[in-house]
Amino acid sequence: MSAATTPPHGRRWPVAVLGATGAVGQTFIRLLQGHPWFTVAEVAASSRSAGRSYRDATRWLEGPMPAEIAELPVRACTPDEVLSPIVFSALDSSAAGEVEPLFAAAGRLVLSNAKNYRMAPDVPLVVPDVNADHMGVLAAQRRARNWKGAIVTNANCAATVAAMALAPLHRAFGLRRLFMTTMQAVSGAGYPGVPSLDILGNVIPFIADEEPKIEAELPKILGGLDGHGGFAFAPFGVSAQANRVAVEHGHTACLSMEFATRPTVEQATAALEAWRGPEGVRGLPSAPERPVILADAPDRPQARRDVNAGRGMSVTVGRLREDPLLHLRMVALGHNTVVGAAGASILNAEWLAARGMLDA
Repeated sequence: MSAATTPPHGRRWPVAVLGATGAVGQTFIRLLQGHPWFTVAEVAASSRSAGRSYRDATRWLEGPMPAEIAELPVRACTPDEVLSPIVFSALDSSAAGEVEPLFAAAGRLVLSNAKNYRMAPDVPLVVPDVNADHMGVLAAQRRARNWKGAIVTNANCAATVAAMALAPLHRAFGLRRLFMTTMQAVSGAGYPGVPSLDILGNVIPFIADEEPKIEAELPKILGGLDGHGGFAFAPFGVSAQANRVAVEHGHTACLSMEFATRPTVEQATAALEAWRGPEGVRGLPSAPERPVILADAPDRPQARRDVNAGRGMSVTVGRLREDPLLHLRMVALGHNTVVGAAGASILNAEWLAARGMLDA
């Protein structure tokens, strides 16, 4: 974490994690351990786990389970059971669509990883190092839905990697067409995920619903606000192909791009190297020093070597070169369960906390 250790206004917030026993829920628990602003006060999961200790209910996947969380009781995912004002949701979409609005209506701020509300016209879809200002629509969301709380979503994990790599170039040159092919890690499928005999030595050229999500989400993320409590989508088209590959962590995206103003490789390189993201995000506890890192070696980025760049919160970009059909092409890599999921939600919460927006 960065040096921002003093909580805004001298207070720490109790937070809850919904879907805490799953892979993304466990990533929330790991990333929130020792957080200077937030304390995990409650964990919640399905009725199968409710009433058990977190230790007994969870098949822990990575590193040691934090001792202070292990004996917490697993609660049901209802606002009557979970009382923390800040709720990080790692719920599957089959449950999130019904559960998350109940928390928002009860006055809780829900930071969601699920797809259900990402494309809603009054719900911000935020990659914090790109478009944190989209959270400015929360007041309109509360009015329209008569909620005391709110829902903020973060993006699909592959769309997040692409958006962070594309943002500096789109801001400078105006993206017009994007062709994108992904090679996505098995951890993106959750646990137990893809059977080993299906993925070992193999590439699976299909991930359910992934390509439409990427194609829909990127113009919203890279667009702006319309001045009326809604969003102005960026005017570019996206064609995406998604593949599952035998990599544990790290989504790789191969991007071919056409722009309104054709940049040289040197101009694009300069834009990527200068990018530091929105000013209000820099210096937050989970914010990386450089959200986009430009790799020099011709064979990088690689998941095994680069996935933990910036503590998993940076995207590494390499192989920037001219494209024979469009303008430029490049490769981007990011950690799918950190910057592409739990880490982005936590950074969104930090941005809101720094602005006094966590209290409904």
